[in-house]
Amino acid sequence: MSGAFWEHKQLADMNREEWEQLCDGCAQCCLVKLEDEDSGALALTAVSCQLLDGASCRCQDYGSRFKKVPDCLRITLELLAGGTWLPETCAYRLLHEGKPLPAWHPLMSGDPDSVHRAGVSVKDRVISEEHVHAEDLEEYVIRWV
Repeated sequence: MSGAFWEHKQLADMNREEWEQLCDGCAQCCLVKLEDEDSGALALTAVSCQLLDGASCRCQDYGSRFKKVPDCLRITLELLAGGTWLPETCAYRLLHEGKPLPAWHPLMSGDPDSVHRAGVSVKDRVISEEHVHAEDLEEYVIRWV
């Protein structure tokens, strides 16, 4: 079968390596989100998980992230089916919704930095949650993503 794996395989049929390759490295999923108690609407903040390296958009301890950050969520098919907290540009969400990957996605461009040049990533635009008090999170709500 010719073509890229994501074009002919369902998410459920991908192996671990293929699944991991789908991540574009934008790190939007690593942002602290606020949920409106009344409407359920989510607001993104410019505050990132303590393990995110904001300069590289990479987790500093990917292998142990679930142990070190108990509320870190593993992207699974069940999680995808349960809501839209992932950004509209996320490859997992796009493929789950039957949509193609954008041209800037590293799997399409062949360049891991294309996500940053496209302005989709949080690179150099976030502050670690270690430096923000929980009661101040509303001050960090963003609209640039």
